[in-house]
Amino acid sequence: MSDKIQLIGFDGDDTLWRSEDYYRSAEARFRQIMAGYLDLGDAGMLGHLLTVERRNLRVFGYGAKGMVLSMIEAAIELTDGAIAADDIQRIIGIGRDTLAHPVELLPGIRQAVADIAAEFPVVLITKGDLFHQEAKIEQSGLADLFPRIEIVSEKDPATYRKLLAEFGIDAAGFVMIGNSLRSDAEPVLALGGWAIHMPYHVTWAHEADHGVAEGHARLRMVTAANQLPAAVAAIANA
Repeated sequence: MSDKIQLIGFDGDDTLWRSEDYYRSAEARFRQIMAGYLDLGDAGMLGHLLTVERRNLRVFGYGAKGMVLSMIEAAIELTDGAIAADDIQRIIGIGRDTLAHPVELLPGIRQAVADIAAEFPVVLITKGDLFHQEAKIEQSGLADLFPRIEIVSEKDPATYRKLLAEFGIDAAGFVMIGNSLRSDAEPVLALGGWAIHMPYHVTWAHEADHGVAEGHARLRMVTAANQLPAAVAAIANA
């Protein structure tokens, strides 16, 4: 193990397993329901939903439950209260189905995690609804690779600073791997740590809003899971 790098963090959703696809499917179903009430257009409708979701993050948090509550609120606002009870029930059904989606690992990710874990201490740091994240971790079959798993309500500098203090390491010895520049890279880089960005093919608009400079000196990019061990090794040997 390198003395330089003391801990590797992995994100969960859209880094270890597929997630955002199911939320996009949920949005499509929401659009179908709302199309029976108004002709706002997809951009306007989803733009309003995103505004409501962002407004509610500090109250409902991330995940399917917060999404469906925001969908109900947005539907009431967009229809001036005319949304029918049956359609509210359909929106609740969207949330139930999203919570029950299968857990599908990204290609090559288990081997990549195992290879990295053989050389470095690893931790899973995922955010969202506690029950849903616990269920996905169990179904993923990856829990045995992570001696420690952290489910957090937000990924910001304060959260990472607290975790690093608990591990007793400086940010300079930490590498975070994830698909979100906003949540997995920006706060870690701000603390002086390292980040490896592995983009997913679709990203929630909220997560696309970030201030990470292209070509940041402590940021590495990969396009597939099998590139992760080499990216970590390059940082350790830099």
